[in-house]
Amino acid sequence: MGIRRVVTGHDETGQAVFVSDAVIEPITLALVPETEFYRLWGSEQRSSFPDNGAEPVAPTYFPGPNGFRFGVFTVAPNTAVFTEDFDVGAALVEMEEKLPGMAAHMEPENPGMHTTASIDYEYVVSGRVVLELDDGATRELGPGDTVIQNGTRHAWRNPYDEPAMMAVVLIAADHSDV
Repeated sequence: MGIRRVVTGHDETGQAVFVSDAVIEPITLALVPETEFYRLWGSEQRSSFPDNGAEPVAPTYFPGPNGFRFGVFTVAPNTAVFTEDFDVGAALVEMEEKLPGMAAHMEPENPGMHTTASIDYEYVVSGRVVLELDDGATRELGPGDTVIQNGTRHAWRNPYDEPAMMAVVLIAADHSDV
């Protein structure tokens, strides 16, 4: 299932125009079934207007020092991912191939746990998911719930039977060692 993305911009006179109307297909990972990533928009630099609405360059999954990202992702049920034959190394290789830069943030010894230099605004669209922090503290989230993730070490877990879909905005932030 794709997600429709309508993009606006400006013509030569500064008038608002529709630039594109397209369905964005998900990026899927064979080794992590039922997981989908929709990379809907992003840039490595601050936007300025008027612009022509052309899609900016966003080569990596997470934003660089001045970047931002907008997307949707699905957290698969744990039973679909963490099977007896789950190969963390192979999953990270596939992840890096299809979602550049993501695997470098993941902890192979603790699958799913990661830290990014970003403020993440997350909104649960459907399903239920558990947010786990580095000390093991958790919060269950459901449709309509939001999370403001302030560069913390975390993982998304789904101990339920159905996938959880979340919309996310990632905005670059400085992250110093603490």
